[in-house]
Amino acid sequence: MTGYLTTHVLDTARGCPAEGLRIELFRIDGETRTHLRTLRTNHDGRTDEQILPEAGFETGEYELVFHAGDYLDISGVPPEAPRFLRTIPVRFGMSEPVHYHVPLLLSPFGYSTYRGS
Repeated sequence: MTGYLTTHVLDTARGCPAEGLRIELFRIDGETRTHLRTLRTNHDGRTDEQILPEAGFETGEYELVFHAGDYLDISGVPPEAPRFLRTIPVRFGMSEPVHYHVPLLLSPFGYSTYRGS
């Protein structure tokens, strides 16, 4: 089996998928942080492609950066200065070549994540 990475972002305050949320993927190697790609969530709160597809999968440490503030701005959440959640970095390790799923449950003042399936 070859590994790959996916996500699913749900807006728990509005009770719907978080459409249009920008996500960046970085590979972490010691103090070096390398940008791999940027994607946006679709109408279902998922990306149209795997975030890290099988062809590019390597074990190691990664970081997903969810641009929550921009999403909250376009979704009509009243603005704050500064916004409580602007970016949400989630750093995690992938130790074997399997499907890693890192969902994000988002509201204007909190979030949770976990290793899903």
